Amino acid sequence: MDPGPMAREVRRVREHPSAVLLVCQLLAVLLYPFLSDSWEGRAVLGVVSMVVVGLALWAVRRTPALNLVAFSLGLPALVFTVLDAALPHNDAIGLTSALLHAPFYFYVSYAMIRYLFHDDHVTHDELFATGAAFTVVAWGFTYVFAAVQIVWPGSFATPGGASDPRGWFELLYLSFTTLTSVGLSDVAPTLAHARSVVMLEQLAGVMYIALVVARLVGLTVRRDR
Repeated sequence: MDPGPMAREVRRVREHPSAVLLVCQLLAVLLYPFLSDSWEGRAVLGVVSMVVVGLALWAVRRTPALNLVAFSLGLPALVFTVLDAALPHNDAIGLTSALLHAPFYFYVSYAMIRYLFHDDHVTHDELFATGAAFTVVAWGFTYVFAAVQIVWPGSFATPGGASDPRGWFELLYLSFTTLTSVGLSDVAPTLAHARSVVMLEQLAGVMYIALVVARLVGLTVRRDR
């Protein structure tokens, strides 16, 4: 019996949580410039961030990772996502939110990489997980940057020398350009603590390409042969 088009779409979504996570992250990147200038927009972005966190938890549940660790980090991160959206200039809330989000996203990326290395077969969801894990790492370092500039003011500056606290989207842009090694960001680390974290992200980006993508390509070639 045909379950119907709606049921088939729901089944596809349930079978590919990494694809849904990747699409939502990319949509959040595209929506941020339109919504970040008002409290209503920040509220919407907070909800979108909560959805992304929830999808990350959902994706991790399909991996061999420990659900208890993911939920113990993810649920408090959800709470502080809302608080940070409502009180964006509160350093204590911002720092706590960053210190919760960063390890959560790093743990999700670790769980996704374990998912990729779990067997010798490349599924469609594992291919989407390759992109999702990469963006999750970029999200994690963004929150590390946010924490660094709260603890050490003036950690990041623009070419004009302005060292005011950088917005979250600017830090996300810096994170993506650092992780991909394209070096296009106009935001630069100026203090030693910020530069050390940026160097760690550069290493993470190179190692990710070398280990994960190369392995997937090798398994795909092996399957075709």
